[in-house]
Amino acid sequence: MDVGTGLSTRVADLMPQAREELAELVAIRSVADPRQFPPEECDRAARWVRERFAALGFTDARLARTADGSNAVVGSRPCDRADAPTVLLYAHYDVQPPLDDDAWETPPFELTEKGGRWYGRGAADCKGNILMHLLALRALGDGVPVNLKLVVEGSEEQGTGGLEGFVVDNPDLLRADTILVCDTGNAAVGRPAATVSLRGMVNVVVTVEALASELHSGMFGGAAPDALAALIAMLASLRDANGNTTVGGLDNRNRWEGEPYPPAQFRSDAGLLDGVRLLGDGEVSDMLWARPAITVLGIDCPPVVGSAAAIVPRTAARLNLRIPPGLAPEVAQQALTAHLRAAAPWGVHVSVEVEATGSPFRATTDGPAYRAMGAAMQEAYGTPMVTLGQGGSIPLCNVLTDTYPDAEIILMGVEEPQALIHAPNESVDPREISAMALAEALFLQRYAAVPR
Repeated sequence: MDVGTGLSTRVADLMPQAREELAELVAIRSVADPRQFPPEECDRAARWVRERFAALGFTDARLARTADGSNAVVGSRPCDRADAPTVLLYAHYDVQPPLDDDAWETPPFELTEKGGRWYGRGAADCKGNILMHLLALRALGDGVPVNLKLVVEGSEEQGTGGLEGFVVDNPDLLRADTILVCDTGNAAVGRPAATVSLRGMVNVVVTVEALASELHSGMFGGAAPDALAALIAMLASLRDANGNTTVGGLDNRNRWEGEPYPPAQFRSDAGLLDGVRLLGDGEVSDMLWARPAITVLGIDCPPVVGSAAAIVPRTAARLNLRIPPGLAPEVAQQALTAHLRAAAPWGVHVSVEVEATGSPFRATTDGPAYRAMGAAMQEAYGTPMVTLGQGGSIPLCNVLTDTYPDAEIILMGVEEPQALIHAPNESVDPREISAMALAEALFLQRYAAVPR
C-alpha cells in the first residue's frame, strides 16, 4: 500500500467521527452579532475548536481576544526536523445568521443529511473547513513533517477586522512559510481548485435632494424635480444595455486567464429564471473575476403599499462596487463618486458617503507550496487543480501579504457552488471534506520534502 492509499483509507475511516463533530459544531449558533445571538455561543465554539486542536498536539492552543471582542483560537505544533517549513492553518468558526428560517428545508443549526449532502448553517462556511483540518491531521497522526501554526477566528462574517488587527500586533505569532486560508472552495464537487484572485470593494451611500418637502404630484408634478427619478437615472447610467458596468474611468474589458465558468453551470448555480439573460459582453468568468461590477444594495423610497401621490424630495441608495486585482479602491471610489455627480440631472444636490473599502488580492502561483498543492490535489481527486477567482473579499489576505511578504498564501476549502453559503439551506458534500482533507495531508508531506 502506497502512502497516498494509506492516507485515503485513514481519512475514510475517520469520516464517521468527522460527521459527529461537524454536527456538534453546527449546533453551536456562533453568529458573531450579539444583537441576534448570545455571545456565549461564539465562546462555546471557540472552546470547542481549542479543545480539538489541543488534543492533536497543539498543546499551547489558547483563546486570544481581538480588538473587536471576538476570540481567535491560536496555537502551534512544532516538528522535530530542524529544517522543516512552517505552515499556518486558517479557518473561522463564526457563521452567517440563518436569515429566513421559513426558507430552510432542514433546521439551520442541526446537521441533517439529505440527498447525500449535509445541511446546516456553517456546514461548509466555514466549520466544514475546520473539520477538514482536523481530519487531515488525524490521518497523518504523529507523522506531520512540518511545523504547524493555527488561527481560527471568530468574527470573519461580521467584517469587523478583529483578526486583521491581531496579525499586525502579533506578527511573529503567526509567521509562516505558507498559509492555507481555508475559506473558499472548488469549481464543483470533484473538481479541485485554488482561488488565486479576490475582488476588492467600495461601498457608498449616495443621497439626492431636490425639494424642501413632499409636494402634491398633481399640483407640482411635471415642473418640480423628483429626487427619486433623478436617482433612478443616475443608477441606470452605471450599466449599459448589455449589463456591463460603465463607471467612468474604470476599465470593463479585462479578461480572466484561469478556469472558465461555463454559462450553463452559472445559470444553474445562480438560479436564473427562464428567459433571463446573463449580463455583459465578456465570458462569465470575466464578469465575475476580472471586471468591475456594481450592485444596488438598497434604496430609500416609499413602499408601494402606503405610498401617496407626492413627489419625493429626498432619497438615497447604497451601492456596492466590486473591483478586480490591479485596481486600487481609492481610484475606484473617486471614479464612482465622480460618475454619480456627473450623471445627476436637473441640478439636484448629490452627496456620496463612503461606507467601506477593501483592496483586491492576487496570489502568487509560482512557488514550491503552490506546486506541492497542485500535485496533492491531483492525487487526491484524480484530476488537475484549476485556478478560480472569487467575487467576495477577504481583507485578511492583504494583511497577511503585507505582514508576511515572503509567505505563499493558498486559498482553498470544501465550499463549492451547491453549498449555498450565506443563504438558506447551506450544505456541504461530505466527499469534499474527505477529498480536501486528503489533499491537505498529502500537501503537508510533499511540501516538507521540498529541498531548502
